[in-house]
Amino acid sequence: MPGMEWAVEQGPSATTEPVEFKPVRNPVIRYLLMAVGWLCVALGTAGIFLPVLPTTPFLLLAAACFVRCSPKFYYWLVGHPRLGKYLLYYLNGKGMPFKAKIYTLLLMWTSLMLTAFVILDSPAPRVVFPLIGLGVSIYILRLPTLKLSADTAKSSDTEL
Repeated sequence: MPGMEWAVEQGPSATTEPVEFKPVRNPVIRYLLMAVGWLCVALGTAGIFLPVLPTTPFLLLAAACFVRCSPKFYYWLVGHPRLGKYLLYYLNGKGMPFKAKIYTLLLMWTSLMLTAFVILDSPAPRVVFPLIGLGVSIYILRLPTLKLSADTAKSSDTEL
């Protein structure tokens, strides 16, 4: 079927969910999507090492950009040995591992509270940031909790 491609295989458990590619025809928008996608990959990668930056949202945005402009880069991202499996877990509706949920919530709340109450000297962030954190926390907690097998858990202990 035109416009449909199969998702990349990831280790022993390959995903067979179809990914619909609807490439943008306008070259300016394609290049803009490509630039935003790579910027998000860079920010997501930096988020692995910097606790203030989230990783998964940037990588999800990069995947969304690449689906619209470059199937090659989308396959590269979801097939990446460190980052790809978490994207595929989320995109296929399998959820997040428990450790990733805890890590995400702890870092998010720490950065939100430091920003709202220590860095910024304004009353608005002291109200808005906790509300944003509450909304994101509810979303993350409602995601399915992925149970990793023993082999997968060993290889992903340090990955997020």
